[in-house]
Amino acid sequence: MNTLAGLWIDHRKAVIVILTDKGEETRRIKSDVEKQLRRSGRSPSRAPFESQMVPADDSRAREYTGHLANYYDEVISCLRPAKAILLFGPGEAKGELKKRIERNKLDLRITSFETSDKMTERQISQKVRRHYVASAATPAAGRRSKR
Repeated sequence: MNTLAGLWIDHRKAVIVILTDKGEETRRIKSDVEKQLRRSGRSPSRAPFESQMVPADDSRAREYTGHLANYYDEVISCLRPAKAILLFGPGEAKGELKKRIERNKLDLRITSFETSDKMTERQISQKVRRHYVASAATPAAGRRSKR
């Protein structure tokens, strides 16, 4: 059996299920990215120069994009040994990761791309196992012996 992977991803975390001859391994990666930066302390602030206390929108956007890039790079490094990847998740992160892989011409093979709801780790690993069992059974079903 080749190394097969399933990845459930959103902007907060990624759950990677890797299937090999030796068994199944699950890895979790947290992004530590927060979309909406919040002020510390009281809200709203009563300080005289409140606008100067909050970073500008463009610097926050650059910081957010940089954090996501590091997060996606960490996820990609875990997927490198996989010969086939099932990529799924609830939001935009799966599409962003797919574009990053394609743009950088990385040698990763995304064989299936799906939208799914939030799932537990058990549901994720079960979906990955079912996907690869079903895809392995499909070619065999088409090859029936003639008698």
